[in-house]
Amino acid sequence: MLVGERIEAALSDALLLLKSDYCPPLLGAALPYAVFPGGARIRPTILLSVAEACGDDRPALSSAAAAALEFIHCASLVHDDLPAFDNADTRRGKATVHTAFNEPLAVLSGDSLIVLAFEVLARAEATLPKRNMDLIALLAKCTGAGFGICAGQAWESEPSIDVQAYHRAKTGALFIAATQMGAVAAGHEPEPWEDLGTLIGEAFQVADDLKDALTPAEIMGKPAGQDAALKRPSAVQSMGVAGARRHLEDILSGAIASIPSCPGEAGLARMVLGYAHKIMAIPTAPARG
Repeated sequence: MLVGERIEAALSDALLLLKSDYCPPLLGAALPYAVFPGGARIRPTILLSVAEACGDDRPALSSAAAAALEFIHCASLVHDDLPAFDNADTRRGKATVHTAFNEPLAVLSGDSLIVLAFEVLARAEATLPKRNMDLIALLAKCTGAGFGICAGQAWESEPSIDVQAYHRAKTGALFIAATQMGAVAAGHEPEPWEDLGTLIGEAFQVADDLKDALTPAEIMGKPAGQDAALKRPSAVQSMGVAGARRHLEDILSGAIASIPSCPGEAGLARMVLGYAHKIMAIPTAPARG
């Protein structure tokens, strides 16, 4: 089964855990709406690619980890789109959850997806409890207030922003989770994989800043120009477009060089290089509308 097929199957199987006579119908409808159809599924793809590079001796566990990570990402998007934060009407080319349903259901959908992520890991591969616990701990760290995406969102409410901490938490944390959880799911130590996750996260943050400044909303499938409108720090704001592009190239070169030694190192390097080419393909025309 291809990586993309594994991810979609794992997500669909996990959502079946929520099938219950006690789940309110609208919440039951909002949850798959928030997950499908997906975006690029970049984070779970990286996780499974790292797991495969490390041998992937427990594919059921790595698939569960990939689904859990994507549920956290989807939950963060649902919450990020709320009027209290970005107040976005569209996401992935369709109405956001709070627009299609309502704000309370959007909050509850995001919360439910976070809980589901940890339930999926708790139920996976009972014969390897240490791997399960390590995966749960990594995902919790990269989700929570001390280091993870909750910290990243909270930085936007501070009177002054530590830009490095903000970007590392808001964008980088789940990419670090992707590389480290992929390694752990395959029985490898997580620490050597932190640099790769950090650099991929930095690359996607800079690329996202460039897209927000340069790419029309109809191409992105979500509002453009949000960084400037919400006065958020960005690479474009601090370096200019040309400087941000040069910085992105440097980060991507470093990411490929940071891949730890593993059985599938060459294949993983090709995957990262492929993402690098996609990331660099950013329109240079100013955003319209």
